[in-house]
Amino acid sequence: MELSVNLEPVYQQHDLWMEIGRVEMAMEQLERRNERERTTLRPRLESRRHRLLEQLQQLSA
Repeated sequence: MELSVNLEPVYQQHDLWMEIGRVEMAMEQLERRNERERTTLRPRLESRRHRLLEQLQQLSA
């Protein structure tokens, strides 16, 4: 009997959660930046987090 388990979705899900955590930590660190940097970086980070969450949702479906 051969047991074939596809762990790839689990790894992808883990990697997405790790990247989401990194983005959220970067967002928390924005307060240490000057106003101009915050204005530039916040939308980029929010967009990245949104895309990662969408990918995670698609993977779960």
